[in-house]
This record gives sequence, C-alpha cells and structure tokens, in this order.
Amino acid sequence: MKFSPIKFKLPFTTQLSSLLLASAIGALSTLSSFSTFAGSSHQFSLSIPTLEGGATIDGQLDEVQWQNAAIAELKYETSPGENIVAPVGTTAKIFSTGESLFISFVASDPDSSIDDDIIRANLNDRDDTWGDDLVGIKLDTFNDSRLAYQFFVNPYGVQTDSIENELTGDESDAWDGIWYTSARKTAQGYQVEIELPLRLFNFDSQLSQQTWGVEFIRFYPRDQVRRLSTHQIDRNNSCQLCQLGTATGLEGLKPSQDLQLTPSLVFNRNSQRDAEPGADWDNDNSVEPGLDIRWGITPSTLLSATINPDFSQVEADAGQLDINSTFALFYPEKRAFFLDNKDYFDTQLQLLHTRNIVSPDYGLKLTSKVDNHTFAVMASNDTKTNFLVPGNLSSDIASLDEESINLAGRYRADINDELSIGTLVTAKRSEQYHNYLASGDLKYQPTPQDTFTAQYVFSATQYPDELYREFCSGSDCLPDSNCELSDCGINERVLRTKRDDELQDSFYHLKYKHERRSWYAFTQYESAGDDFRADLGFISKVDVNKLVAGGGYTWYPQDSSISRVELGGDWDISHNQAGELLEQELEAKVEFEGSMQSYTAFGIVTRERVGRRHDSSQLAIDGNTQLFDETKGWGYSKIIPSRALTLDLDLSYGDNIDFANDQLGTELFVNPGVEWKLSDSVSLDVSHIYRSLDVDDGRLFTANLSDLRLNWHINLRNFIRISSIYTHIERDPSLYLYGSPDAKEQQLGNEVLYGYKLNPQSVFYLGYSDGLNRDDEIDALTRTEQTYFMKLSYAWLL
Repeated sequence: MKFSPIKFKLPFTTQLSSLLLASAIGALSTLSSFSTFAGSSHQFSLSIPTLEGGATIDGQLDEVQWQNAAIAELKYETSPGENIVAPVGTTAKIFSTGESLFISFVASDPDSSIDDDIIRANLNDRDDTWGDDLVGIKLDTFNDSRLAYQFFVNPYGVQTDSIENELTGDESDAWDGIWYTSARKTAQGYQVEIELPLRLFNFDSQLSQQTWGVEFIRFYPRDQVRRLSTHQIDRNNSCQLCQLGTATGLEGLKPSQDLQLTPSLVFNRNSQRDAEPGADWDNDNSVEPGLDIRWGITPSTLLSATINPDFSQVEADAGQLDINSTFALFYPEKRAFFLDNKDYFDTQLQLLHTRNIVSPDYGLKLTSKVDNHTFAVMASNDTKTNFLVPGNLSSDIASLDEESINLAGRYRADINDELSIGTLVTAKRSEQYHNYLASGDLKYQPTPQDTFTAQYVFSATQYPDELYREFCSGSDCLPDSNCELSDCGINERVLRTKRDDELQDSFYHLKYKHERRSWYAFTQYESAGDDFRADLGFISKVDVNKLVAGGGYTWYPQDSSISRVELGGDWDISHNQAGELLEQELEAKVEFEGSMQSYTAFGIVTRERVGRRHDSSQLAIDGNTQLFDETKGWGYSKIIPSRALTLDLDLSYGDNIDFANDQLGTELFVNPGVEWKLSDSVSLDVSHIYRSLDVDDGRLFTANLSDLRLNWHINLRNFIRISSIYTHIERDPSLYLYGSPDAKEQQLGNEVLYGYKLNPQSVFYLGYSDGLNRDDEIDALTRTEQTYFMKLSYAWLL
C-alpha cells in the first residue's frame, strides 16, 4: 500500500525564525518558574560539614577531619537483589573545605586479606575499571534530575568518571575531570580516599546553602556483580536520577578562580608511499605547538578554547569490517575539547557528531546553566569539509578540499520535574556549500513510569555544483538513464547531491515508553524527508519513515543462579516518502543474567527487505528493486569465570542480502573475544570477527578481522600499549555478476605507545604506528605508511 505524506516547505529563514521565536517565548515564560528538585530526603539525606583544612590523599584516613565528617552507611543491595540487606559493610564519609569535597570509603570484605586475590582490582587505564571492586559517588549538583557526575575508584586508586544524562538515558565516560585519589587493601577489605575540587562542578553559587542529589555506591563483583547503595531504588520508577538522596550544607560556596591552561607540543614524522615495489617514501615532518584554555567563569558557566589543537588518536579505533555494507561506518568521538560538557548539546537525535570536524585550527565553546535554563554554544573551523551524504538504501562520506566554519547552539528549559523543552541550531558552511539545521525537542514524564519524547528538525542544504562527480560509478557518470545493475554511472549518492537548488526538508521523532518493574512497552515513529540533511550530525538515512512497537516482560528469580530473565521483542516497518515499502521486521529475544557475572541473550529475526535498485538512475523502489525474505538467528554471551578471565561471544546465522549481486545468501557471523589479565598490571585483549557469505553457486567471500591489544600498566601513571589490527578478505570473483573485485585483500595496522599520564590533560606520549596492505597486484603485505610521534602537554591550574 502506498501513501503520500503531506509536506510543507516554507523558506528556511521563515522556519528558523519561527522555531527560534517559539524557543524564546518558551524561555521567557519559564524565567520565573520555580526550581525543580529531584533528589529526596525521604530516600536518604546527610548534611556535609565545612571544615578547616583538607586531608592528605594517601589512603590512610588518619586526619582528624575524618572524625568530624558526615557518615553514610551503604545498607542496601539494589541489584541483583531488590533492596535487600547488603552482604558486606561499607562506610562512607564526606566533608568540605569550601574548595574541595573530601570523601572516604571503608569497604569491608570478611573473606579477603591483604595478600589474596578475592578483591578484584587491576592497574588499568582510566575509565577502564568496570568489573573491578569499586566505590564511588553520584552527584546531581542542581538536584534537578537532568545530569549527574559519577566518580568511582578501585582498590588501586584507578579512577573512572562519567556523566549520566537522564534526557538521553546515556552514561558517557568521555568526560575527564582532574581529581585526586588514593587507595589500599587492608586485612578487612580496602579503603579509598578522594578529593573532588569544586572547580569540577557546575552548581548555583548564588545559594547560601546547597542541596545536591547524592548516592554513595559500591560494586561488589564476585559470582555476581552486586550493587550496594545508601538507599533503596524503586524498579517501578524508570527515572534513576529522580531517586537520589540529598546532601545539604556546603554553606557559602563562592566562585573560586578556575582557569586551566594546557599548552602542548607535538612532534610528528609521517611517511607514505605507493605499494608498488621500490616506490619512494614521501616524508612529512611537523612540529605543532598548541594551547587549550578552560575557564570557569562561574561555577555554572564554562568557557573552553583550543588553538592549533592536537586531535591525534592516542588509541586506535576498534577494527570494523567494511564488506557487504551500503552505509558509512560510525566512529565515536574521543577528542577532549569536543567531549568537555558534550552532554549540554545532546538531544534525542544525533544531530551533533563532532568527528565530522576533521582538522580544526581553533575551537571555542561556552556552556552555562542558570536556574532551570541550560545554554551551550560551540564554534570551530575545519581545514577540510567532510559530511555524510545519506539515503534510504546507502550513505557515504563526502569531502571538499576547502575550509569550513562549524557552529552549534543549544538551549534547554526545565519547566518542572516532568517537562523539559529545548532547541538546537547547527551550521556548517564553506565557500561553495552550506548546511543549516534548527531543531525543537521536548521530554515529558508525567508519571515515574511514562516517558514521552518528541523532536522536530528542519534543514537547508546547498551542495557544490560538481560534488556529485565524487560518487560516480564511472569516470563520467555515464550512462545516466535507463541503467542496468551491470552498467550504470549513476547511483543514489549522485542523485541526492546533483541538485542545483537549495535542499529543504524536515525530520520528525515521536516516542512513548511505559516502563515498570516487570514489564515495559514502547512505540516510536520517525520520518526523515527526502532532502533532509544533518551534516554536523550522524543521520545516515533519509527519505524514510519508520514505525516501531515493542515491549517485554522481566522476571527476577529468587535463590537461583539466574538473577534476571527478560522476554522481549519488537515489530517495525519502513517506507520511503513515496509510501513504498523498504523493510518490515519482527524480532523476538530472551535475555539472562546469572552466576559468574554472566549475560546471555539470543533471538530470531524475520524480515522483508529490498535489495539494490536495478536502475540506479532513479530513486523509485517499487518495480525497481527485489523484495527479499530473510530469517536469522543470533546470540550473545559474556561470562567472567575468574577474576583473570573474561570471555564473550557474538554470533548469528541465517539469510542476508548479497548487495553486490542483488541476491539472497546465507551468512555466518562469529565474533569471539577474550580478556586475560595475566597479572594485576598486564592484560591481553584479543577479539576476532569472522564473516562468510554463501550464495547458490558457492562461497562469495570470507572475511576475518583480528584485533590484539597488550597493555602493561607499570604503575598508576606509566603504561605501555601494543596493538595490532589485521584484516584478511578472500572473494571468489567468478561469483560477482556486476564487477570483478580483488580476490584477496589484506591490511595490517600496528601501534606501539608509551605513556605517562599525570592526569587526563598532563601527559607524555611516545609512539610508532604503521600500515601494511596487500591486494591482487601486490603479492605480499607491503608497508605503505609509518608514523613516529611524541606529544607533551601539561595542565596549569591557576
């Protein structure tokens, strides 16, 4: 069945002005609204005393201040037990000096001793402590259930920090603050000492006395990972930050000078050459000074700037197999400037993905929260202009050799406990190209079980006249009409970029979810117009509307090796904007959690999905594609049989479209992984991906990717990392109906890195990396790139 959705295409300036006017009216109407309070003293409460003098962070807890600190006992196990008595004792203490919060934990473990291995702790990299024994604190400094800081420490003093975002439901460990810890094992367990400088936090300094949301937490991993807390957590309430306790006190906190200057110096020698035998190396030596500035204008307003930043990747991205895929791969952001207060820009849709800013010379970012109002602005140039060209059956990355200016602005008003509204505006512009985007969003939670989110986005885009030639299947984009699969110079990306006029279109998102202790149900509808673009984000599909509905039921067995069982599933259907069917899918799954910290899930998927367009010179689906029926089974399992070994396995088997030849095949996917902690300081991570696709006449391809990473943490600050990613693909060219790809393809990337990390911004790195390639014309792996690099940076806290 076909349907034709109604479209309204007002001029972009009219739509943008209307959206910004609506946001301004909403902002003005809420300026006098009362403050929202989320954490409740009925859950848990304490008053934080302000004392003279701090503690020496050495893990000894022998200062007199600890005798006068506020005390909290972690009495409850909230998972997997449901608010039962905690199996072990944990005492937390906290006090303030007006410049820092000081926190200590004494974590008892009656079965442990100083010399045994019962307590699980490793010398890991920062933010890589999950699975260890941990103690920590969660702080919502505005007590409005929107964002919370999380700080955790393992028995070696290794830090993990993150931001929990109730709006998106995500927890991001990308944020890295500068704080101080020390820990040691004892005969009774372990103890931890923490200093959190108040410069870390955004808070309202106008208040004479603070009220913050708070929870003290301990993770106790043995046969199962037990979560211990100061108070009970209601599983019938889907809002986690709404269930914090409260911490009062902190009288008279005043803004302190908060200026951080981080100069850096990067030495780099990069060599590249063609893979032909005897090819000469093309060497490029560079010395790049840079400066990062972080100024806390007030405790709730932060200005960040970067000049000639070093945005090199210290750790290689995880390997991904790019075969039999028609959409561009996603890579997460890892760069500090873009990650700082990233959550202020978040909406339900990924409209800002800063990996699209490839090589900036400068950047500026301002974030602020005043009462119930949150503001964020970011500006950066880019010496290159990269963006995603989306479609409904494919997407790809476009690159322009010209400088671009990139802007983003976000405003959010928290009307009350239940309702938040916001707007996001982005712009990406170069000499011959622009993309402007404006969005309005809301989140409404009328009850602890019901959540409604909605978002409307409008974009205007102008492509360069010759951009489409970058995507031509042939050198001249010919033939350009009445094509066949085997001979067509035009494809979807060409058709979506070969446009003389400015493209204007919209994106709609609606979602409702009802979530209780034992069951949940949800429905979601999204519609992306033909000409919608989010070039500073990562929206890979346009000209599509999708309806999803699903739910599940959860059991919590008692006195069993299985602690949780969930049965769930969903149905979805997608059409293009002309009403032509793209995909219809039904999935059912079962999940288990149990002993040996195990998680197991398996399911079955059945769907109808269209393959490639037969005539790529037109975007039509009906009469221009074949509809395939696919059925696939999948499974995933992770288990930690001992403190030294973690095993996981991801696999699937069943029907899959062979997109190169527009036929149905049978795919096997196997992805095992092993993490072996050879000692508390040395770990080996090995993962492998195997994919094969069989068609009627034989095996079309076999693809293997191996990812090996060896980490040695000499101590808390010094480490050595060795990594290697190897890809090997074998194809049978005789089975390819519309082309002749290489029969063999190999790639090998290696990296050796020494690092000294005083804190996240004060670092010294010395490393080497290279890349090797092989194809049908090269009979052995040949080194085509190598890099030597050194980076030195130091954060001055003024």
